[in-house]
Amino acid sequence: IPAECAWNPIEAPGYMYINCLWVSGSFKGHGYSSDLLSKCIEDSREKGKEGLCILAAARKKPFLADPKFLKYKGFEVCDEADNGIQLWYLPFEEKTEPPVFKECAKHPHINERGYVLYYTNQCPFNAKYVPILEETAQKNGIPFKAVKIESRKDAQNVPTPITTYALFCDGEYVTNEQMNDKKFLKLVGR
Repeated sequence: IPAECAWNPIEAPGYMYINCLWVSGSFKGHGYSSDLLSKCIEDSREKGKEGLCILAAARKKPFLADPKFLKYKGFEVCDEADNGIQLWYLPFEEKTEPPVFKECAKHPHINERGYVLYYTNQCPFNAKYVPILEETAQKNGIPFKAVKIESRKDAQNVPTPITTYALFCDGEYVTNEQMNDKKFLKLVGR
């Protein structure tokens, strides 16, 4: 999608943003990721864009693009938040201005106690797992608040680069990994 329409706090005028580049387990190793990325590049060039950008991390994290794959395909890191989430880009011209995270996302931190989850409907799995966390927290007396991001404007101004799913504890960023009840209880030490 055009980066200005992304549900992430980035500044990337003239770029396209890849929200999710993911191939399911049994389909891995058949070149589908390369095919999908090639189509993204082709589409972006046809639209006259300056390049592509996508989220990843220095080492592979769940539900983010694989940094080794991105590097192999010519992407480079153009910005990084304090929690290790990186913005990668593939410019189509050498002197293209790289995208950046908005200031609100560079230092992921909130001023709330307990567990706070920011999430969107971008991932269909959230419809299943967010209610499970809410119920698990309530049953176990764990302070928990789910903040559903309802608009692009709100998403572009959250305190984390990842808007699909970002869990904080006592103000500090914890993870972008969706959890079931067992993983959540293990995380909180119960």
